[in-house]
Amino acid sequence: MLAPLLRQPIRQVNSEQIEVLGEVLRDEVNLAVWQRQLPAQISDFATALLAQGEPLAQTIVLELANADSPINLSGLVDSYSDLPGQTAFLQDLSWLVGAFVCLFDAKRIGLRLRILDKAMCPRFHVDHVPVRLITSYAGAGSEWLAEGVMARRRLGDPTAEPSDAAQIERAKAGHVLLAKGEKWIGNEGAGLIHRSPQPPAGERRLLLTLDWLA
Repeated sequence: MLAPLLRQPIRQVNSEQIEVLGEVLRDEVNLAVWQRQLPAQISDFATALLAQGEPLAQTIVLELANADSPINLSGLVDSYSDLPGQTAFLQDLSWLVGAFVCLFDAKRIGLRLRILDKAMCPRFHVDHVPVRLITSYAGAGSEWLAEGVMARRRLGDPTAEPSDAAQIERAKAGHVLLAKGEKWIGNEGAGLIHRSPQPPAGERRLLLTLDWLA
């Protein structure tokens, strides 16, 4: 009788090199972080967009036959074409979508672009999706926990969350996160434990997420 295969310890990986994103395909990796530096043109656009003081909540479902399918982002931040860097910003969004499609052979992607002035999901939790790309173009980045810092059975219990800030990992603006959820085959019970940050008073963040829908 064969012994059951044991899962390797769950871990997160990060690097300033883009190749790190491919590490998320490893069974034991539930988060890959590309610690990129945003080009000034894109960072300046994001900052200027936040400075408008207006709300933003845009959602697009992209249907893509293959990695060579054209990516249609029409309608996104169209009303801000007068801000310098808008074209570079949209090109960056398109590039991230293309990379997401290529890495996962995704045919259907849910794109959300939002300006947030408070934590959208303030409690540590796991996502019930296969995988999600998360990046803050401006403002605070997402927060997560290394495996074992918090008991999974107590997710949602604020008294079980770490009180030591040193135990909480934090992304910076520009960093690109690929986070596995509970619906990634073979990752059941190992979705990344994470939460939205609480922006400092008077500050906002520009957040992009991509979900693999099919």
